[in-house]
Amino acid sequence: MKINVIFYSLYGHIYQMAEAAAAGAREVEGAEVELFQVQETFTEEILEKMGATEAKRSFAHIPVATVDKLAEADGIIFGVPTRFGMIPSQMQAFIDRTGGLWSKGGLVNKVGSIFTSAATQHGGQESTILGFSTVLFHHGMVIVGIPYTYPGISVQDEVSGGGPYGASAVVGNGVGRPPTKNELDIVRFQGKHVAEITRKLVGE
Repeated sequence: MKINVIFYSLYGHIYQMAEAAAAGAREVEGAEVELFQVQETFTEEILEKMGATEAKRSFAHIPVATVDKLAEADGIIFGVPTRFGMIPSQMQAFIDRTGGLWSKGGLVNKVGSIFTSAATQHGGQESTILGFSTVLFHHGMVIVGIPYTYPGISVQDEVSGGGPYGASAVVGNGVGRPPTKNELDIVRFQGKHVAEITRKLVGE
């Protein structure tokens, strides 16, 4: 059973969440889990002006995703920051290359799940996940979110992302703040939950 975590990260928040999702998936017996990042489209000059150079270096060792990394997996967990309530152009460019895969039904019946981050509490986390979900529907994937039986998505005593559509984090502008323990626990649960459902579907 193969689970691939495919993400785009600029300041490292989504990368931290991707690592947590992968760790959760690895808790499930029989899960082979790998991380991939989508190709960056900003130049080094732009990244430096945005203050993202150091953060990008922290996960430069993660290999760049190719479309075949979607086809080879039984379950795929996507991680994206929010850009005005939508996915960033880097992930969109990657998704736009999946037409051939779609024409062959290459992702039909594979498990798909999404997590995100945003600068503010109401910065488009849900709209980003729901909007990205349409891609998974078009590919015929089985979409997995987070059940309300997981208590972390219902906390009332702290500022925290997370909801039934998928994990999220409130990270501020730029480098901002790292995902909180609760936010990382939620996405770790999401990774494990995806792997458990994937294992049932593939019959392992």
